[in-house]
Amino acid sequence: MTFKEQFNIRIQQLNSAEKLILINVVCFVLPMLIKTVLFLFNFSSTNFFNWFELSASWIDLSTKPWSIITYSFLHSGFFHLFWNMYLLFFSSKLFLNLFPSNTFFNVYFLGVVVGGITFILSYTFFPAFQNSSPVMIGASAGVMAIFIFMSTYSPDLEIRLILFNVKLRYLGIAFLLLDVVQIPYGNAGGHLAHLGGAILGFYYVKQLKNGKDIGKPFENFIDKIINIFRKKPKMRTVFKREKSQKINKKVSNAGEKQKRIDRILDKISISGYESLTQAEKDFLFKVGKS
Repeated sequence: MTFKEQFNIRIQQLNSAEKLILINVVCFVLPMLIKTVLFLFNFSSTNFFNWFELSASWIDLSTKPWSIITYSFLHSGFFHLFWNMYLLFFSSKLFLNLFPSNTFFNVYFLGVVVGGITFILSYTFFPAFQNSSPVMIGASAGVMAIFIFMSTYSPDLEIRLILFNVKLRYLGIAFLLLDVVQIPYGNAGGHLAHLGGAILGFYYVKQLKNGKDIGKPFENFIDKIINIFRKKPKMRTVFKREKSQKINKKVSNAGEKQKRIDRILDKISISGYESLTQAEKDFLFKVGKS
């Protein structure tokens, strides 16, 4: 077995969260290589990555709507990536034991979107952020959505922390309080985005327990986009239609042939072989040879 085959098998064995973590790792390493290439050719890497970072400006979002998702795949440093992926891995183990991967992706990416919108709204309305328009990167909002989702869905589930057990509800509250108290001390937009993701995770569970999956419209929207790229070429469709028509025609011809054979055999049984016309005799001869 070649290395490529082994690699493909290993990728297929990963669960949804592990694949997402792998993509985040690749998106962390790849920009480093791109920065090196841009540096060697004396191009600005800042302008390139601005296309994928989320700006606090609504105008920028209107020109780069994809950035409401792509910002979550970029990280500022190793530990920024490490702690996000560590918490995502831990939370996903609990999540995927109870829910399918579709729900996991719905909660995660809706958390990313709501966290991004919370970030922009904060810099739009809070006086403390007036006259500033920073950018945001990181998967924290999506990770918080998953973690708070589980803390809300299974609040009494106990997790071992070094020497003692802690219920998920208390861990969730602790994470939220840490974000709130850290707002004045730097990365305010990031902490507010975390809270946006957390609110999404909490609200998702409450609606799910009421029998409503708020992620379905988002899932359907993503499916429609994916199906655009999955559409088969028109020529292939025409070919299949023509092939189907040929098969139907063959089936129809075979049916007509059998009916004619039956009529000739009935004529022979009633009036004998000599009563057949020359055309009927020739037809039986051809059928007998085929």
